[in-house]
Amino acid sequence: MLFSDFPDLTVNSATNADQQSIVQLIDTCYQEYGDRVVLDGDDSDLLNIESNYRDRDGEFIAVTDSTGSIIGTHAVVPLDKARGLCTFRRLYLEKSYRGSGLGQALMLWAIQWARNAGYSRVEFWSDTRFTRAHQFFRKLGFETSLETRDMDDGIQPYSEYFFWLDFPPKAL
Repeated sequence: MLFSDFPDLTVNSATNADQQSIVQLIDTCYQEYGDRVVLDGDDSDLLNIESNYRDRDGEFIAVTDSTGSIIGTHAVVPLDKARGLCTFRRLYLEKSYRGSGLGQALMLWAIQWARNAGYSRVEFWSDTRFTRAHQFFRKLGFETSLETRDMDDGIQPYSEYFFWLDFPPKAL
């Protein structure tokens, strides 16, 4: 799946002007699990998208529908450029687009972006309640040891699983 498979959607680099719409999308996703966005906790990166992503040599994209509403997001953030290590964050889709292939297009974009930037490994944490997402990650080749970490920076405590994917760096 590629973004071109969705001609009615537009993909752009997210800016700080998109913050309210992005927070609303993510908050709606969190509410499905009885949670909310906490901007003074783990979600504080959303207060300044440009600084926390692009200014750190990463990227944050937003997908908009034909009405201009943001219906999906994904981001890549370097962790250790020298070791070829980055992380993925903020993969969220409006419920009506889940299962459409758009999530796969977002993930393939992120993998390609990371490879083009010279990364060879991505690591990320995902809320243990996101079981459908975990199946999706494994189908795309991501590995997990089911290692968890406990988090207490939201409305309620939660746990996350650790995922990773190794891929060869882009050939020179």
